[in-house]
Amino acid sequence: MPEPATPAVAWRVVKDGVMVVTLQRPQANALGLPIIAGLQAALDEAERRGDIKVIVVGSGIPGFFAAGADIKHMSSVDAESFTAYGEALRAALDRLAADTWITLAAVDGLALGGGLELAMACHLRVAGAEARLGLPEVRLGLIPGAGGTQRLPRLVGRGRALDIMLTARQVCAEEALTMGLIDRLVPAGTALEAALGLADELLAMSLPALQAVVRTVDAAFGLPASAGFAFEVAQEQALFEGGEAKEGIAAFLQKRPPKFA
Repeated sequence: MPEPATPAVAWRVVKDGVMVVTLQRPQANALGLPIIAGLQAALDEAERRGDIKVIVVGSGIPGFFAAGADIKHMSSVDAESFTAYGEALRAALDRLAADTWITLAAVDGLALGGGLELAMACHLRVAGAEARLGLPEVRLGLIPGAGGTQRLPRLVGRGRALDIMLTARQVCAEEALTMGLIDRLVPAGTALEAALGLADELLAMSLPALQAVVRTVDAAFGLPASAGFAFEVAQEQALFEGGEAKEGIAAFLQKRPPKFA
């Protein structure tokens, strides 16, 4: 069946510094090549603009954030093409996870398989009360292959991650909040609105400081504590010497809002 004329991914700048990226590939936002290419194009545009501080990823398909990988595509390719598909998906998600900007996933409905891997690649996840999340790849004789086996344990711990992946079960939004899989729980159908409210909070902050927080927290998972502390010191010093710390300190002392770039 040919792809519909509507692009699989749309994006718009809703205010200075905030881009909303909308997944809109019927029927369930399967993460096939059209969505992967659309994500890359949206991120290319954000880079071209140079003024994007926060990217919110949401869905235009009711009931779905993204239901997973494109199973039909996977069933029709050989091993080499399957590997290339996985590499393309991981490359797009790695760009979302980078510290170039702060990324927020607005999850209403199902976020399964690659869809949950996409949400986990974002720095924060805002979910509606009816969201359900899971990594059911073992049902297909596979494992999560776009970062799921690595990001999920970092968010919820080894035991919970194994429970979710080995049983292929779906986690409700309330449980996801309790275990740390999502960061904010909001009424059903309001995840995008809430994520945009969070974006407004982030816009008031210094982007170099936000980026340094992401870098330093990520380093905590890959470095011994002593090296992590040293990395933290280096990041703090860099912000004071070449970031926006002087403006932030001056604004605090002068009792005025800071004028960050």
